[in-house]
Order: sequence, then structure tokens, then C-alpha cells
Amino acid sequence: MKESQRSDWDSFWDEKREIRDIYSNSDRVARNIARVCDVKGKRVLEVGAGTGRDSFPLIAQGADVYQLDYSINSLKIMKRIADAENVRSFILGGDTFCLPFRDGTFDIVFHQGLLEHFRKPEARALLTENIRVLKPGGLLLVDVPQRYHIYTLIKHALIAVDGWFAGWEREFSVSELRSEMESLGLTTVHTYGEWMYPSLFYRATREALLRTGIKLPLYPKFFGPLSAARKSIREALRDTPIALNTSLSFGIIGKKK
Repeated sequence: MKESQRSDWDSFWDEKREIRDIYSNSDRVARNIARVCDVKGKRVLEVGAGTGRDSFPLIAQGADVYQLDYSINSLKIMKRIADAENVRSFILGGDTFCLPFRDGTFDIVFHQGLLEHFRKPEARALLTENIRVLKPGGLLLVDVPQRYHIYTLIKHALIAVDGWFAGWEREFSVSELRSEMESLGLTTVHTYGEWMYPSLFYRATREALLRTGIKLPLYPKFFGPLSAARKSIREALRDTPIALNTSLSFGIIGKKK
């Protein structure tokens, strides 16, 4: 049975150690947390933090941020960014299934691109551990890939031939993830979906060409008015059911009772 291994992630973060070659998430985690609460003075934990790109912006907003990952190369990247930007974060190596914190430690716990790497029993255990370290009334944000997307077909084709960077991965529908989180005692307070930029086609093309020695810009340089129009459309539809149900990834924020 295929699964995602630590060695997959150590290799991935070794290849992606240059932060300028990694796509940002356009601060979507920080922006959607801000829709629900002010993070100033809050204690925040990012689990499976990778580069910490989603939690570093929260430091600038006044949060006390803890970043946890089990890949040594991920931890090195976050340490390098924290030093370069002269910000204080608590960077820890640890096990997401046995977090090194007491019950009720955090106001906010979140992860982006983590839950899909575990099958259902492990995923439920992961969420349960997230909730354990949340304070009563605390928030859990879970950001995962969308099931009904061309990305899913491409991903599973690559998994079948052992060509997927993470070894193995699954996906979710909005209703499935919401039901799972609510079954663990969370109350859904916000959902979101955002179309990716640049497009999946451009990213896949760029990655394929990199393997031949051709390096396209990380972000395509389209005709200015066209780029502005595309951006306006994305932002206009960001908070609609269309974006929620057709975006490559979506997120749900649940509140602990």
C-alpha cells in the first residue's frame, strides 16, 4: 500500500530549499483566519509547516507562532527564513500524532497540505490531536485539496507510476471534511476556496521543463491588462460557492466548543 514517507519530504524540501522557487499561497491562510478573529496576542501552531509560508505572516500581525514539522530539511528552511527576516518563531521538530504540548495550549491550530497524506483512521487521529491542544473556543483551520478537480486525476495517474513527489495523497469534498470535523465536536465557522495563480497548467509545464534544463519564471509575465482582469475575476469570485467547489484547494475553520 502506497504511503507518504518522511524520506519523500526530506527529498522534496532538499530540492526546494531555495525559497524563491516555491509558490506562495498568497497569504490565504492568514487572510481567512482574519475573517474569523484577530490573531494579535494569540498563540498559533502550524502543523506540518514546510517552509512556514502560511504562519510567518501571522507573526507580523502580532501572533506568537509555533511551527512544527518532522522533516529536518523543512526545519532548516524555516530557521533560515526566520533569521533572514529577523522574526521570532518557535521552530520545532515533532510528531503530528503526539504533539509536544499540553491540552488547551493554543488559540489557533492549522495545517495546509497535510491531512491528505494520511488515510482515514490516521487523519482522524491527527485532527483529534489538533483539537486536544486547542483551548476551549479555539480555532482549527484545515486546508486540503479538492476532490472534484483535474488535479486529482493527474495526481492519481502519477501515484500509480510512483511519480508523485509525496509518495501518496488523497483528497476531500467540502461536505466530507466538514462532516469529519463536526463529528469531532467542532462547529464550522468559515469555509473558503480560492483559485490558484498561476494556473495548474502553467505550474505543471514549468515543472516538466525544469527537468529538461529550461527554467520559466515562477510567475508568468502576461500582458498587464490581461493579468489585472484575471486578478479581478479571481477576487470577485473568491467568496462564492463557485470558488469553494471548483478551487484546487479549500479550507474549513472549525471552533472548539
